Amino acid sequence: MAKKPARKAARAAAPKAPSRKAAGRNPAMMGTTRAKSAKGSQAAFFGAPHGTPYRTIDNRPHAASADAVREALKGDALWIDHWDFDFGSRLLPDEGFSAVDLGNLPTRPKDGRGNRRKIEATTRAILDAGAVPIMIGGDDSTPIPFLAGFAGGPPITIVQIDAHIDWREEREGEPMGFSSTMRRASEMSHVWRIVQAGARGIGSARQGEVDAAIGWGARIVPGTAFHRDGVDSVLRHIEPESTCVISLDLDVLDSSVMPAVAYPSPGGMSFLQLTGLIAGIAEKARIGGFAMVEFVAKKDLHGTAALTAGRVAMHVLHHIARQSRT
Repeated sequence: MAKKPARKAARAAAPKAPSRKAAGRNPAMMGTTRAKSAKGSQAAFFGAPHGTPYRTIDNRPHAASADAVREALKGDALWIDHWDFDFGSRLLPDEGFSAVDLGNLPTRPKDGRGNRRKIEATTRAILDAGAVPIMIGGDDSTPIPFLAGFAGGPPITIVQIDAHIDWREEREGEPMGFSSTMRRASEMSHVWRIVQAGARGIGSARQGEVDAAIGWGARIVPGTAFHRDGVDSVLRHIEPESTCVISLDLDVLDSSVMPAVAYPSPGGMSFLQLTGLIAGIAEKARIGGFAMVEFVAKKDLHGTAALTAGRVAMHVLHHIARQSRT
């Protein structure tokens, strides 16, 4: 495992101001202020527009993802001091909690190696500042470097909430793309357990990938089992007081709720099922990081999908705020 000096070096390599060009036009994420670093905060958002591309799949539509979510929450941000009935309290505490928005990393569609370096370094810099990193992707390859950024810290349990299990060794000759996210995570020495919830339909797994996941020890809770047995079907695999990093692909939500993803399909979770699962994780363990990916703004014809994604992020921020006070 990397030692603290390596983390300091990574922090020095991290972009000091991810992308400030849009700072005047786009609001900060609801509940946050714009900042150049996570120092002095308990949570830090950043956008990661691009990850590792495939030759035949255009990843440019994800460039607008994080800003679309910020914009969708702009109206609600005016009322952040109001009662939030999802929580039976305010969304965030009156005082003692600070969250920042670092903007978007200056990623490039075809620069997989450079994008991974930026994402990993930024994640480590946030952790070094003592804050919880919250990444808004980007395609589902962006969690690979995000998860790598936790090296040198305590062992983590990854809770992947996704319609696909992403255990491909490679696709189109590329081992770091969005079909290989959990396969690459399984090779990281700081990853102690992988719990996967919500897989359904035909996706990224063939028999070999399913066998590899089970052989490694991944706890897979398919969508059918989740619908039948509820959140306990996932929570039983999470150790109390463990550090959980949630990797959420928004395609886990039913297509009627979240049509604005790359690969929508029926039979997914409802908004309340998803936020109930996040609440259950926060109650049993500590949320050490959160990555939300695969939102495609151009498919969101009425803006409701961006608002749904934003509210999911706000649920996570609420639970991080609560755990920071205990």
